Amino acid sequence: MSKPHLGIPSICANALEEFILSRWLIAPQTSAYFHHMLICDSHFSAIDFESAGAERGKTDTPIQIGIACWSVEKGHTDAYTSYLHTTQPILWSAQKVHGITVDHLTNAPTLLSLWPEIKLRLGGAIVVAHGKGTEKKFLRAFPGHGFGPWIDTLLLARTAWPELSSHSLGALCKKFELTENIQQRVPEKSWHDALFDTVASLVLLEHLIDQFDLTKQPLDLLLHPDTSIWHQSRRS
Repeated sequence: MSKPHLGIPSICANALEEFILSRWLIAPQTSAYFHHMLICDSHFSAIDFESAGAERGKTDTPIQIGIACWSVEKGHTDAYTSYLHTTQPILWSAQKVHGITVDHLTNAPTLLSLWPEIKLRLGGAIVVAHGKGTEKKFLRAFPGHGFGPWIDTLLLARTAWPELSSHSLGALCKKFELTENIQQRVPEKSWHDALFDTVASLVLLEHLIDQFDLTKQPLDLLLHPDTSIWHQSRRS
């Protein structure tokens, strides 16, 4: 009996089938498991997407992914990036931000086909992003993927330095003189490149942990930051 038509290209259907079968290989971790870990024993994997931009009433789509890993013990490791195939046009407003054109996407793989690479780096790790909404949204391409828990360095920065006028990733890295460190790890790249921004979020996380001497503290401190002071300052 032939398989039912899912209304998606066969290459995407095959990749989705591989994902559905392989996702069960990720050992589920309970929240309690992570909350009792120390920061020094944790493995962090950051992710960032750049997108095509969306016209009014349409859904945005990712066109570049960046993933990188960091831990207190091993430092920065396992950086990965790829452009992503899309059938949607890249809006000029988005292209002005990240500089990605259709030429960059020639022969680029689909997001679904990169499931093995994504699972390898995010599975079993603490997932990091600066403003995690976009990353969580695009990872919904893999239903029930089980990645997490998540650390949002935007929320951490608002908790740690509520007095700053901007908590954008670029502004924070400039404020704490982290940009050169990032450039050394991702040469010939700059802001709004998915890998550059990914590494930047990890460098910022490392700086925050060092500045507040959190290495031996419970991971839970990073998972549930208290942004109340920042919110109060916004209302005043």
